[in-house]
Amino acid sequence: MTKSLLIGELSTRTRVNIETIRFYEKQNILPVPARSAAGRRIYDDADVKRLNFIHRCRGLGFSLKEIMSLLSLVDDGNYTCKQIHELTATHAADVKEKIQTLQQMELVLEEMIEHCSKGDVPECPIIDSLFSN
Repeated sequence: MTKSLLIGELSTRTRVNIETIRFYEKQNILPVPARSAAGRRIYDDADVKRLNFIHRCRGLGFSLKEIMSLLSLVDDGNYTCKQIHELTATHAADVKEKIQTLQQMELVLEEMIEHCSKGDVPECPIIDSLFSN
């Protein structure tokens, strides 16, 4: 497998920003790429596959730490479906908790909006409630 993709082409193929690709390299989520004679980063299909995996995980809300855990299992080649299941189930529970928190926040905000008179005076129940304990 020859390395033939430049960073711009990798970015286009994966829909991941160039600066994000560089960030992932600095975080050791993506391997440090080979360099051309001119010093340009060059990538191959394995890099595309790995970056697509990372991008998909990020889209599902996995943290970088969680992605690194998944990738370390995959890179070692010594993982079980049960291990992946447990990591994913834990993440799903975290997402569910965040959704519940967001729904509670939404209710509080809607209540604040409902009590607002929308008047032209500087007295505002929303500001008052934000300053209250």
